Amino acid sequence: MNKYLRIAYWIFTALFCALMLYSANMYLSNYEMVNGFFVNLGYPTYLIYPLAILKIIGVITILTNFNKTLKEWAYAAFFFEIILAFFAHYMIKDGGQKTALIAMILLLTSYFLYKKTRK
Repeated sequence: MNKYLRIAYWIFTALFCALMLYSANMYLSNYEMVNGFFVNLGYPTYLIYPLAILKIIGVITILTNFNKTLKEWAYAAFFFEIILAFFAHYMIKDGGQKTALIAMILLLTSYFLYKKTRK
């Protein structure tokens, strides 16, 4: 059973990390488009590059077991980032909350499977 939990953990973690890397790539490669999204959402545009870099660092932290405490912090940071994204999209009703909901499901599944496989 533990083998199947580990496989499920890696599948959900890979999907979540791929989504976050795609997001970071969009932030870095399509700045003008993302800038328009941030303006519509009411967020300051100076957050675009730092968020992209932090998403990349968070993905690296989650994929490696360099430090368990940092991994917990990375999961927490992604949790709060996704919550903020969900409600920002919900408030302007642009449909982006669906992607945030998918990201949250992937994140929570990855996190709880990580905790379960570490026992």
